[in-house]
Parts: sequence; structure tokens; C-alpha cells
Amino acid sequence: MNKNILPGKKALPRRDFVKLLGGGIIIVFNPLKLINLPALPADQGRALPSDYNAFLRIAEDGTVTCFTGKIEMGQGIITSLPQMMADELDVPLEKVKIIMGDTDLCPYDAGTWGSLSTRVFGPSMRAAAAEARMVLVDLASQKLNVPAAQLEIRDGMVVDKVNKGKSVSYGQLAKGQKIEKHLDIKPSVEDFSKFTIVGKPLKRADALEKVTGAAKYAGDIKLDGMVYARILRPPSHGAKLKTVNWSEAEKVPGTEVVREGDLIAVLNPDRDSADEAVVKITAEYSFNEKAVSNNTISDWLLKNGTKPRISRTKGDAENGLKLSDKIFESEFHFPYLAHSPIETHTALAEYKDGRITVWAATQSPFGLQDGISRELKLPRENVRVITPFVGGGFGGKSMYTQGVEAARLARLANKPVMVLWTREEEFFYDIFHPAGVIKVRSGIDRDGLIKLWDYSNYFGGTRGNETIYDVPNDKVTEYSGDTVVHPFATGPWRAPNAQDNTFAREVQIDIMASAASIDPLEFRMKNLTDQSMKDCLKAVAELFGYKPSKGRNGTGVGIAVGLDAGTLVAEMAEVSVDTKTGRIDVKRIACAQDMGLCVNPQGATLQMEGCMMMGLGFTLSEEVEFEGGKVLTTGFDNYSIPKFVIQPELKTKILDRKDKPPQGGGEPAIIPIAAVVANAVYAATGARLYTFPLTPARVLEALKKV
Repeated sequence: MNKNILPGKKALPRRDFVKLLGGGIIIVFNPLKLINLPALPADQGRALPSDYNAFLRIAEDGTVTCFTGKIEMGQGIITSLPQMMADELDVPLEKVKIIMGDTDLCPYDAGTWGSLSTRVFGPSMRAAAAEARMVLVDLASQKLNVPAAQLEIRDGMVVDKVNKGKSVSYGQLAKGQKIEKHLDIKPSVEDFSKFTIVGKPLKRADALEKVTGAAKYAGDIKLDGMVYARILRPPSHGAKLKTVNWSEAEKVPGTEVVREGDLIAVLNPDRDSADEAVVKITAEYSFNEKAVSNNTISDWLLKNGTKPRISRTKGDAENGLKLSDKIFESEFHFPYLAHSPIETHTALAEYKDGRITVWAATQSPFGLQDGISRELKLPRENVRVITPFVGGGFGGKSMYTQGVEAARLARLANKPVMVLWTREEEFFYDIFHPAGVIKVRSGIDRDGLIKLWDYSNYFGGTRGNETIYDVPNDKVTEYSGDTVVHPFATGPWRAPNAQDNTFAREVQIDIMASAASIDPLEFRMKNLTDQSMKDCLKAVAELFGYKPSKGRNGTGVGIAVGLDAGTLVAEMAEVSVDTKTGRIDVKRIACAQDMGLCVNPQGATLQMEGCMMMGLGFTLSEEVEFEGGKVLTTGFDNYSIPKFVIQPELKTKILDRKDKPPQGGGEPAIIPIAAVVANAVYAATGARLYTFPLTPARVLEALKKV
């Protein structure tokens, strides 16, 4: 075992931060300051590295730099990850800095999604910090000539418990250099109960930068000689380019037109001039459109859902039918949804000396690195991706087309190129939340116990389809097609498909509760055996001040529960319904969640509130309109996201679960919103809603059936 700290001048592998940064230099989260740093050789594999040096470095003054391939897009891990590292190393939080989403500096990460940063990356980072901590203790033991068992750590100092005057700091031990010593037996991570920083409600570390406008996004970065690109786009996803003429575009002063295959772009140092030039290109297309629109998508999916796959089964459906006194059959319809982040897809690329650097708004820096490497046929070590702050992603920026476009154009033009999608491009190329259909057949006995659950999902995805309730005869079937069915790309949309599955389950539960003449809260408790979920329901009922309904008078309360990213969530909402106009007014929502140990309650609360508001858009107004491959929804003038004017009173409660590992908090609170509102509408009016969004027209149509 090598017990030496090697000097920084020796040539070391990729994660040699000494060669890259120099001893004692502190790098804070500001990608602009990293522009001129030399690159390191790329990893050959894509597994998360086991070397703790990949995750952290300790400067001579004791500052700890945390490295993560995760990115910050508003979810707050820029605050919570340093909290975890500070506690694991036992250093003051103000001593921990963070570098995120830089493929030259950070350990590999598949991408920032799925509420995985805290619950999956967090343990790997903590394990690295735990080993580093014990290595430092071992080094201190040698330096102080004191047995390691006689030492303790206090705020980044290793202290002799017997002779308090003998101590050495992390900085003195590390000297800003890479430590080559590793332990054969890895130490366990710190006990959660000993944490002093994790669990504290802390304000966001990036708050000041963002409220003052100092925060840098990809579109804010400028390089000498940079040009803006506008790319010729097809009118439809079913269009294929036949002919093109850009002679008129070249007449716009300063314009250069470049082409590589079907990639045709105008380049201009002035963005407005680039906008002017691109519309002067004339092009002809052939079309191969699918005969489907937003009005016919549900029938289209049912017709093409020819490949069933039973993903879960328990008991026997026929036996469930025999045991059931009442049978219920429902069909729920869901539209395509856009991510509509405030920041559109943006990237700046610079090609120099056979190496390309891209600053990109992406949830997957390493995925973009691989994409550019493949597309440009460059070695991976010649591609660097830096991700500044990202202005919202919600799953939509897990794709990185604009980064590849910028890289291709930068090499073609041999100058820095900025690709900044317009709002119309953002909608056209979005990977939409997939449309879907869910059919549910369920049954209850005379005591109000669920005996049958037969659940069929057409193209909607499996996330959130847990039955949750205690059902002896339970079957879940997923339907797909033999060919590509969607007329355009689809992908993850914040807790992807969990909203649909939670809605179908929780409305069906409400339907059965009503038929059994049992209060919906009591019905859920009656059919639940999961004590944690029961605890969530009790907590939200207390927070909300729940009282059983006393009749329909235009105002009603709804209930729903869900499970996502390891977190249990329960919600209640009060709505009023204008039966003349069909307008739904959500007055208040309460949310309780069991997310294990909560790293930063302040950050988690903000995520819960944001989820509830975003969920109201899914519920009340958002729907992508299209005809074949032509996307008719082009911007916020015809795609309505939630506005502050509709914000209800929001209450949140995070259950105290310090004895459990942390779980995901970025998405769970969004998944019950649609169900809780729809159930409240039923409580208020007796109208059941099965198709999204719950527009006034659909409410009025449902009221006719009451």
C-alpha cells in the first residue's frame, strides 16, 4: 500500500486534479473561469470511478472542492450535495465548493434526472468522502506519531483526543495535491444521526447569483469571433428535404451559409440578422404524414396497441371477479405535453486545434460528449462539455441535439458558433410527454375491500403504476406497437408517466369509494397495509384540516396518494367549480411526503411547491396540438403553463424520517395533483373527468352526465 502523497508535477491519469488545477487553487462553481484550463485524458469506460480523488480535492487552506457530473437546473443540489460532503468529511459547509457538469473535471454521470442525485449519486460521493476521511486520519497518525484510534476529526482538523494541543488540518495533510493512498477495506459512511449540517433548512447557494442576474447560462457566454446560427427547419416531422436555395439569404450583410448533408444553417455575428437571413431560404419538401391528430390520438393508440406484456400479476382475475360485489370499468386519456422550460435549448461550441469545447444547456453532459464524439468522429478526450446553470429541464434537456448542431457548425465554420433555439424550435423538437390511454377494471366486495385490479396501459409507461393498495387479485398489462406509433419523439416529462398512472389509480379508487358510500379517506385507509403511506395520509389530513364531505355545493375536497423515486406522497386539495362556465378554481393544496432523511428541508419544500404548481398545468391547461407530424403548438400564446394568478394556498409537511436513507424529492409531489383536483371536482359537482387537460369545455360536458 502506497502511503505517500505524490507531488503535483508527476504525470498522472485523468482524475489528476493537481496537474489540472495546481496545488492549493480553489475552483468555485463558475464555468466561465474554467475556459482556459487544460484538458485531461478521457476515461476509457463509463462506470462511476472508485477513486475518491474523482469526487473531491482539498486545497492547502482546507477548502474542499466537490466534483459531480450532475448539473444544477433549479432543483437545488448545488446546496444539498455540499451539505452531504461537509458532514461526511466533518468540515464547515462554507469550506465546501462545487464544480458541476464539466466532462474534463467531474466523475462520469449518466445524467441528471429521475430524482437520482441525492439517493444514488449521494451514497457514492459519501463513500468517497468517507474513504478520504479515513486516509487523512491515517496520514495524520503518521505525522503526529499518534495511534489512529486516538484521533478525532473536528471541523477539518485531526486532533489528538488525549493531547488536545496536537493537531493537523486537512489542508496541511493534503497540500492541495492528489492523495495516492487507498484503503483495502473501505470504511462505512457516517451515521445519519451524527450529521449536523444535513437536515438543516438552508437557503440555496446560488440564490444571490440568480436574483441579481449574475448567474451565467449557456446563452450568456460570449467568445471572440462568435457567430449565431439559425438552422433551416422542416415544416413537419414527416417532411424530407427535396430542393433548397439560399442565394437570397446570403444577401443579408455578414451572412455565411454552411451545409453538411441536411444540416443547413445561416451564420451571422448579429442574431437579428441571422433571423432575417434564415427566412429567405426557399426549400421544397416531400411529406410522409401519419393520419393522426390531437383529436384522434386516443383511438390511434388503442388501434396500434397490439403487443401486450403483463408486467405484474398476483392472484387470479377470474377469482377477483367472483369475490367482487361491484365491478367498475374506466378509460382515461392523456395528451402530449411539452416541457416548455424558460430557457430554450442552447449551446456554444468552439473548435480549435482538433479539440472541441461546448457550453450547453443539457441534463446529460457526458451523453452530449459521447454524441459529439460519434457525430464528429473525434476521440472522446478531444471533446469537452461544460454545463453552466440550466434554466429548467424537467426531462426535456436529457436530449442534447442543439449541442451536436453547434459542434458540427463550429467545425464547418472554424469559428465559435452559438445555437439558441427559438421558442417555436423548442416546441417542435421537444421530446414530448407521450400521449396514452389507461383502462382499469376493478372490483370491491360488500365490505368495501378491493378484490380485483386489472390495469391496462397503452403507450403510457410503467413509472408510478404500483397498485399501492392491498389487492389479492392484481394484474398490470403494458401495450406497445410493432412500429413507431408516435408522430414525433417522446421522452421523460418530470416523473414521466407517473402522473398518468397515479391519476388512473386514484380516480378509480375514488370511484369505488363513492360506490361503497365510504368516505374517500376512510376507504383508502381501509384498503392500505403500508404503514408509511397511512402515516402520509394522516399527516396530510391534519395539515389540511380534513373533514368528510357533506354534499355537493360547487366546492369539494379531493384526495390522492402516490409513490415516486422512493418517496411516498399524499395530497388533498379544495376546489370550487363554476357550473356555468366550467372553470375550476383550485383554492388550496396540502402535501405530505415521506422521503426518508431530508437533506435540506428548505430545498425540498421549494421542490414540493414547484411540483404542485407545475402539476396544475398538466391538470388544467397543457396539451400539444398537432396534425400528423406538424406541431401546431408553437409558443406560450397557444400553450398555457400555470401562472401566478392561479396559485392556490400551498402547505407542505416532510415526515421526520432521520432513521431512513434519503430518497428523491424533485418529482414526487407532482404526481397526485391531477387526481386530487379531479377527485375534488367530483366531490364538488358529481362530475367525473377522464380526459386531460380538465378544460372548462370538458367540465361542462361531464356536468351534462351528472
